[in-house]
Amino acid sequence: MKFILEVDLDAGVMADDTLKELGRILRYWAGNLKYYDLPSGTASEVISDSTYAPVGTWRVE
Repeated sequence: MKFILEVDLDAGVMADDTLKELGRILRYWAGNLKYYDLPSGTASEVISDSTYAPVGTWRVE
């Protein structure tokens, strides 16, 4: 099984402060995953940056 989190570093406000936004996204989703069952085929809704612009997704394969 693989957990894949994809973030477009050129989308949303990521391009303005990449490390800050990526850190925020990783902290949020790391803490939020406890609310999901993770069987293969599970996928998220859109991952958003701090302005709620879509910047990625996650999935389990």
